Amino acid sequence: MDKKSRIYVAGHRGLVGSAILQNLTSKGYHNIITRTHKELDLIDQSAVKAFFEAEEPEFVFLAAAKVGGIMANTTYRAQFIYENLQIQNNIIHNAYLSKVKKLLFLGSSCVYPKDAPQPMTESDLLTSPLEYTNEPYAIAKIAGMKMCEAYNMQYGTDFISVMPTNLYGPNDNYSLENSHVLPALLRKIYLSKCFHENKMDDIRKDLAKYEPTLANQLLADADIVKYLETIGISKVSNQAVVDLALWGSGSPLREFLWSEDMADACVFLMEKFSFSDLKNIQGDSNSKEVRNIHINIGSGDEISIKELALLIQRIVGFEGSISFDSSKPDGTHRKLLDISKLTALGWKRRISLEDGIRQSFEVYAK
Repeated sequence: MDKKSRIYVAGHRGLVGSAILQNLTSKGYHNIITRTHKELDLIDQSAVKAFFEAEEPEFVFLAAAKVGGIMANTTYRAQFIYENLQIQNNIIHNAYLSKVKKLLFLGSSCVYPKDAPQPMTESDLLTSPLEYTNEPYAIAKIAGMKMCEAYNMQYGTDFISVMPTNLYGPNDNYSLENSHVLPALLRKIYLSKCFHENKMDDIRKDLAKYEPTLANQLLADADIVKYLETIGISKVSNQAVVDLALWGSGSPLREFLWSEDMADACVFLMEKFSFSDLKNIQGDSNSKEVRNIHINIGSGDEISIKELALLIQRIVGFEGSISFDSSKPDGTHRKLLDISKLTALGWKRRISLEDGIRQSFEVYAK
């Protein structure tokens, strides 16, 4: 890519897409193409085709996707597989038809098997069954990765795939219905702090921003108290202490990466490496089979959900208690990516988990 290249960022308003857009802008790329969902429905095949024919992007970052946490993945299984397949099929195929020079497809660490060895290497893909709760989403993402590989092999395109770990940062999704674990924890702990300190107006402001329809129904303090109970926030009997009950045992281990670090890794790979470069460093060079030519992107560190909750509690300043409901599902026990290939290429993260959470909370609190 050069500074004048026509670069399309699909999903530029999301957590990853907005970080990629900011990274490109900060590095002097000034010919960036974006479309909101209202302007371009990526599920609409004819609309996507017309967009590529009119705009003729040279490079594409495919960060658009339907995403969510364990509750959303369990509830909307059909939507997760259908919408993600449609989005990536439309963009990848039209990138080929329009002779895009290079495309980067963003997958997810959930594509790896539930019981994969830890840390998970790129070669662990499709070696055993997936985690059931996010299987439809994972299958869609695997299809996108294999589509990129297949187009490269048949049509000579240069489409690369990356597998990010759990991400968080600016422009995160804080909806409790479909957010990921870290932003959901941050918001729940913040609401618990407000309730513990009897700051009901602050709770109203939070609801007005993130749940506006619901906020119009919760006018009285008693209504808010009942709502908080539905998301696990309640006063301990006969005490002034607020307890936050979280799903699961708290024992699963997770890896997290600041979204701006993720974006930097994506731009780094797009600037410096092609599919053929990545193929040469993957697996057995003598094998006639081309498989799993993708790159893991992560921090290399992991933390238990319980430890994460306590860290956020300390940063937010919540003085109540946190408990865990082990009758609720935990999901995969451990998901740590092996990032040795990425680090061997010369990239490493810049911000620690604690510093990233502090920055996220500063933005959220404003």
